[in-house]
Amino acid sequence: MQHVVLTVTCPSTRGIVAAISGYLANEGCNIVDSSQFDDLDTGRFFMRIGFLTESATSIATLREGFKDIETRFEMQASFHDASHRMKVMLMVSRFGHCLNDLLYRWKIGALPIDIVGVVSNHFDYQKVVVNHDIPFHHIPVTKENKPQAEARIMDLVKSTGTELIVLARYMQILSDQMCTEMSGKIINIHHSFLPSFKGANPYKQAYGRGVKLIGATAHYVTADLDEGPILEQDTVRITHAQSPDDYVSLGRDVESQVLARAIHGHIHHRTFINGNRTVVFPASPGSYASERMG
Repeated sequence: MQHVVLTVTCPSTRGIVAAISGYLANEGCNIVDSSQFDDLDTGRFFMRIGFLTESATSIATLREGFKDIETRFEMQASFHDASHRMKVMLMVSRFGHCLNDLLYRWKIGALPIDIVGVVSNHFDYQKVVVNHDIPFHHIPVTKENKPQAEARIMDLVKSTGTELIVLARYMQILSDQMCTEMSGKIINIHHSFLPSFKGANPYKQAYGRGVKLIGATAHYVTADLDEGPILEQDTVRITHAQSPDDYVSLGRDVESQVLARAIHGHIHHRTFINGNRTVVFPASPGSYASERMG
């Protein structure tokens, strides 16, 4: 049996679920998990279906037979082999907590991806990356060479077949052109404070203002800096007795967790861009074990 994931987005109307489930049943497929959302504000319908099919029935065959339904409902539909490990490129600067966390999750099988390389504008984590038998690419970035540096990154994306870029605390602003070319395929992580503190030493600023909650936000990257559709967020509570160093340590922990959850949702096709927002279907208890190990 082959595990396949079907993702669908289209204008909301009656008969969508019946048409999809009927088609899969006629093709001898067995649905094992299903999630759907009807956005009443935008009139858009989103659905993710995991199903099993006989190995003799190829994804190409299913995709071809599904075209009539796609046309009828004006759908954007994709069939995915659930065993496929998405090719991911990590990018990092000088804060390595997210990189180290992702490498560990990848190593133990908790994050079933193929890391095709790590790009950095510094050498700080070269040894760590190489020791994991992962290619390390040092691409320095300055105001003068930024277009050439991004061209090198995009060459790597194409040559490695990268399907997702993860900015694991990569402290460079990507150009509008790169954001557009890789739309929906770049995930970033940054801290979240209430109130918001920007510039140097945000954790020190938060400490000075007696902030009681710090957190992190993972989002898709767009040309609007740190304003792309949000994938995942979380917070951790702070008390008056904790120091600025505690703020930093707790902040790094929550950043690592939020980024990993965002990637997990994306690689398993549980995330949909819905204008400036996202639809994120949670993993069901029965599907998590298979997703965890790919």
